[in-house]
Amino acid sequence: MPDKDSDAQHFLELIRQSRRGKLKIYIGMSAGVGKTYRMLQEAQTLLRNGVDVKIGYVETHGRLETEALVEGLPHIPRRKLFYKGKELEEMDMQAILNLRPEVVIIDELAHSNIEGSHNEKRWQDVLDILDAGINVISAINIQHIESLNEEVKEITGIDVAERVPDNVLRQADEVVNLDLTADELITRLKEGKIYTPDKIKLALENFFQPERILQLRELALKEVASQVERKIEIEVPRNVQSRQERVMCCISSNHEIAKNIIRKGARLATYYNAKWYVLYVQTPREDADKIGLAAQRHLINNFKLATEMGAEVIRVQRKLVGTGILEVAEERKITTVCIGKPHLSLSNIILRTAVFNHLLQKLSVSDIDLVILS
Repeated sequence: MPDKDSDAQHFLELIRQSRRGKLKIYIGMSAGVGKTYRMLQEAQTLLRNGVDVKIGYVETHGRLETEALVEGLPHIPRRKLFYKGKELEEMDMQAILNLRPEVVIIDELAHSNIEGSHNEKRWQDVLDILDAGINVISAINIQHIESLNEEVKEITGIDVAERVPDNVLRQADEVVNLDLTADELITRLKEGKIYTPDKIKLALENFFQPERILQLRELALKEVASQVERKIEIEVPRNVQSRQERVMCCISSNHEIAKNIIRKGARLATYYNAKWYVLYVQTPREDADKIGLAAQRHLINNFKLATEMGAEVIRVQRKLVGTGILEVAEERKITTVCIGKPHLSLSNIILRTAVFNHLLQKLSVSDIDLVILS
């Protein structure tokens, strides 16, 4: 006999999904490609067509052509608050929820809110607004996507602090890439359409170098292509029954290695359009009283990162890591297991035991792929 509570919960989820607002995100390879400009153009079109559209937060950065598009668009006043002796302005999420516009324009999705705000990040505000049934148009640069953090750092030499989990992009109903050639972007910079004159020389010497722009452009194009492919997989009916992918990434208490595996796992899960998990097998040598407070804190932060990126975190206690991996893989019907390279600590723990051979044997006769991440 079916579980009545389960049936009711499922129906409630369907109702909530139908009531949830739609999310459109403009992605660009860098500042200056025209994300804010395009959002405002769209807002003007919606307004002319009788749609109740309002600006929740837009940053024009003093660009005249962008400021011209703001005129005539209804604004929701920003909150004013004091932080460290300065008066600052933030988007007023509560005012948006109270006014309930049909569509709200919210720029700079990766922005960190001022301490004491309802949410730590603006993307969290956006999710709350969507849950209230309000449609959102937003924008983000490719370097702010969480799982691309390491790639962007290699390209630009900059560790971007403000990042948005991939799971937020996966929830978008529409993702639009705003593409320019490196020459077009550099021309816009030299014409003063991106930064003020005093910042142009420094920008040309650092971020706005042609080879860097090309690499970031490639990342942006790949990201949007991946999002489109995911949408097709979900919405276009297929006659061939494909297997339901389930990805599981195995991490240890090593902070940097675990963070890298989580980010690469998120990319893989997005590519497969898969449900994914992050598994931490706690062995006796990693009991709470045997690893330092810093390691424990990093482990908790990595669990938080994985959850924000859309993973389900699983913690089990076993004497052998390999045993824990096998048990969870079978229990959760995992199709792809991801571990670090053999020189990484997690793999070393496995390789020091005969259980690794058992793991390989089990995987070889099952329908589970093993991916070793660099």
